[in-house]
Amino acid sequence: MSQPEVTVVIPVYNEEAGLQALFDRLYPALDALGKSYEILFVNDGSRDRSAGMLAAQFEKRPDVTRVILLNGNFGQHRAILAGFENANGLRIVTMDADLQNPPEDVGTLLAEMDKGHDYVGSIRRQRNDSMWRHVASRAMNHLREKLTKIKMTDQGCMLRAYDRRIIDLINQCAEMHTFIPALAYSFSQNPTEVIVGHEERHAGESKYSLYSLIRLNFDLMTGFSIVPLQAFSMLGMVISFFSALLVLVLIARRIFVGPEVGGLFTLFAIAFFLIGITLFGIGILGEYIGRIYHEVRQRPRYLISAILEKKDQE
Repeated sequence: MSQPEVTVVIPVYNEEAGLQALFDRLYPALDALGKSYEILFVNDGSRDRSAGMLAAQFEKRPDVTRVILLNGNFGQHRAILAGFENANGLRIVTMDADLQNPPEDVGTLLAEMDKGHDYVGSIRRQRNDSMWRHVASRAMNHLREKLTKIKMTDQGCMLRAYDRRIIDLINQCAEMHTFIPALAYSFSQNPTEVIVGHEERHAGESKYSLYSLIRLNFDLMTGFSIVPLQAFSMLGMVISFFSALLVLVLIARRIFVGPEVGGLFTLFAIAFFLIGITLFGIGILGEYIGRIYHEVRQRPRYLISAILEKKDQE
């Protein structure tokens, strides 16, 4: 297979109910672009019939289809990294398999790259998520931008396009935990964003729970900024200063007014508040230490059991 102009990387995890609908829309949309392309499906340890359906689709369109079968479930971002390391295209597009990202919008991203942009993010025109996910996403977007200085209007949309140079730089990174759009943004020289559609999930349920979303944002903030550590250092100094003032006030009160009978519960409240802040700060520190722990073990980010692809004829 000669080097295609575009590689579309799609991580798949337990998506058997919607895969056929994805096939029916994705291939015609890419055929209509008039560009050479390959579709690289990465099966992330699915426990349903997804792997079999991907293998069957490879048999139907082996000229433009490749399938990576991972030996277990490693998570969406590691599955995408596996796709990046095996992608052949000059431009790489990522998208989800649940059809919330319309395949027809791939052409919109590539048109922006034709204008000279090396990284094209996406903004969902109208989100069809639940209210709590919409509000939580906006709050985390704002917090992430303040902490990391990385400006992404909609960090939750995986429909994005990357130049080959950026993909090669990402492949050189050996981080166990990362957030691919933010990493690509930090390598980009001329990024931009476009508005794309957003549809309801065609079938199945979202693989991201509330806990998963919280973990993802912790990875984002601790992977690209030490501001949380610096903030707690400053907070510790401020609390120490006011605690010293409180001790001086209590000493002066005892000398000039006498022992204080009341106020015991107020002191308890202050103590519990300070203990809560301390534990939260230890948790932030633990996040960074945990990242160091995972990195120094140098375990592989994923394991590939097989790759289905058409070999060039010599």
